[in-house]
Amino acid sequence: MSTNRVAIIVGGGPAPGINAVIGAATIEAVNQGFEVLGVYEGLRWLSAENFDAEKHTVSLNIEAVSRIHFDGGSILRTARTNLLDAERLRTSTRVAADKTKVDQTVRNLDGMGVTHLITIGGDDTMLSARFISEVVDGRIRIVHVPKTIDNDLPLEHDIPTFGFASARFLGTQIVKNLMQDSKTTGRWYLVSAMGRSAGWLAMGIGQSAGATLTLIPEEFGERTSIQCIADVLEGAMLKRRIMGRPDGVAVIAEGLAYRLGDREELERMLGKKVPVDAAGHPRLSEIPLVDLLRKELQDRFAARGESMTIIPHDLGYELRSADPTPGDMAYCRSLGHGSIRLLQNGSGDIPSAVMVTLVNGNLCPVPLGDLIDPETNRTRVRLVDVSSDTYRVARAYMIRLEPQDLADEGILARLAAEAKMPASEFREQFRHAATRITDPPGMG
Repeated sequence: MSTNRVAIIVGGGPAPGINAVIGAATIEAVNQGFEVLGVYEGLRWLSAENFDAEKHTVSLNIEAVSRIHFDGGSILRTARTNLLDAERLRTSTRVAADKTKVDQTVRNLDGMGVTHLITIGGDDTMLSARFISEVVDGRIRIVHVPKTIDNDLPLEHDIPTFGFASARFLGTQIVKNLMQDSKTTGRWYLVSAMGRSAGWLAMGIGQSAGATLTLIPEEFGERTSIQCIADVLEGAMLKRRIMGRPDGVAVIAEGLAYRLGDREELERMLGKKVPVDAAGHPRLSEIPLVDLLRKELQDRFAARGESMTIIPHDLGYELRSADPTPGDMAYCRSLGHGSIRLLQNGSGDIPSAVMVTLVNGNLCPVPLGDLIDPETNRTRVRLVDVSSDTYRVARAYMIRLEPQDLADEGILARLAAEAKMPASEFREQFRHAATRITDPPGMG
């Protein structure tokens, strides 16, 4: 048995570039004298009593992985199994390890003679890696590779997570086509983009494509409603109309559902109780957000005697296993190579459980414990700063109501006439939807 055996696991949802990480890590590991094992389906089998190394792992070599960096998906597949205590999640916002599953995972790793571990995944996979590290206490060195198209892991200097750029690229191409269809047919599209808590992907796609407007969770309060979100969309539609365009495409982050605080309104629209997670937020899979918004908007136009064609479109699974862009391919090969360098730790000054990142082209290991929110014991989430210049640029190219639209009596009169309502009533209803980005200090 090799004295240096590294296992590679992939957890969470797919993201473009996974295979590039696996390939680069395998090639460098073999060149450095490691034996490499790929574990199928993340922690699904590795944390189970019926784990079978012959069935649930594969020996990786250079020949097997030398060209996989071009391909989307994962040659090791993936699963959402994690090592969090599921019972505790139902009753507390502070997470803890499932000791039984963690101990079983460690026993299975020890049974295979694993001395080093690479985990590839998002926040839950990274948290699971930390739980393992707390049990093995340095006996197995661990490097986590941050992967998510949501781009919500707290990497240094706003470095993106791998997969984000590729998902944004493909999403932009799709939205571009929808924008052309919208212009040709004179209708609106409401496009839902992935992003559990953060609006990075929606904003990135909307900004790159030049969508009519993009809505992200960070610009709304913790207890918003379908009505409030619809006000922003309707205001943009009416403004677009007085500009001579009946069409448009709105990109909407699915995580907006987490901001819905009017549970009675939501349950009335759905016709059922809404299941919630441990934090009291609605489960995203249970809320067809863009369908609810479409119905609300169509009802509003119908009340004015108009028929409004609004098409919902979900930008989802087609982004996750796409082939990576050259940028993500190169980035992921650097991450894979860097993972093995950190596992070797020739100088002995790097903690035994770290996340690999690149800052200014150089390896920057981050201890897994430094990424934890002390209140929840979860991995910290990186949100879009709506007061930043990054958001300011994205917002500058959107068509939506602005405070000056309501202050200009001529524009207000045209908007009110389009909405078939008195100007004073229009101003009152849409005042909260006409927001302004706060200028940073020293800026006019």
